[in-house]
Amino acid sequence: MAFHPHLGRIGIWTASLRFSDPERRAEIADAAAQLDTFGFGAIWLGGNASPDEAGDLLAATSRTTIGTSILSIWDHTAAEVAARHTELNDAHPGRLVLGLGVSHDERYGALDHPLARRPYTAMRAYLDALDAAERPMPPQQRALAALGPKMLRLARDRALGALPYLVTPEHTAEARAELGPEPLLAPELKVVLIPEGVDPEPYRETARAYLSRYLELANYRNNWLRLGFTEEDFPGGGSDRLIDAVYAIGSPADVRRRVDEFFDAGADHVALQAVTDNTVTGLPLAEWRLLGETFADLD
Repeated sequence: MAFHPHLGRIGIWTASLRFSDPERRAEIADAAAQLDTFGFGAIWLGGNASPDEAGDLLAATSRTTIGTSILSIWDHTAAEVAARHTELNDAHPGRLVLGLGVSHDERYGALDHPLARRPYTAMRAYLDALDAAERPMPPQQRALAALGPKMLRLARDRALGALPYLVTPEHTAEARAELGPEPLLAPELKVVLIPEGVDPEPYRETARAYLSRYLELANYRNNWLRLGFTEEDFPGGGSDRLIDAVYAIGSPADVRRRVDEFFDAGADHVALQAVTDNTVTGLPLAEWRLLGETFADLD
């Protein structure tokens, strides 16, 4: 396991800091500036973020590394991404990591593209094009959304490392074995913060409401099946067993213990996603601040 100082040990994963709504740009910029002071090593911009959205977040912050998690290779050409990456990296040296992914079969499988049903080959070709750009994107400034062994090995050989989403410590251990000791392994972990000593059962419903969208996607279901879950774990927003495996639900101390399980399994960095009743557009500054305090000794 390696330490990647420009990312630190703990990051925040969020889709709510995208500047796509012109009426909320000032509000989002203010929230990003506050988050920039909370001590996290990285902010991972979710929801198929574009290079321009990453640029907006870079401009709104001054110290934190900004990553995309993920930028879909189907929505942006490699030439476009390489050129925009160069511009952003020149303006904000060392603060940008582009996370790249093939999205989901339910989406790319219907595309009119010769590689639409061959995600591994498509990603390899995309990396070739990034390397062949007028100003190539260095492998150490890109990472791959990888779950299965082939994509993990591609992340090992052609990128900084891997950004697995919706995984468990068991998957993290398997991913570390595929990657070897040096590449970045930065799993995402969903967090529902609750007061100390409170029954977590009602909060599982918040978790289920958000997880339900992912239960419709075959790549996540297949990955969970590989990890030993069954089809019985998927209906109704997910069984308790599945919810407790892919979430940290509890007090800050409980979250700290769950994150330590990922570190013990081989993670270099853990990207925490604060899940609330309004995860997609909400700006959970109180939760982010509390998580920053919980992990202040690590970054």
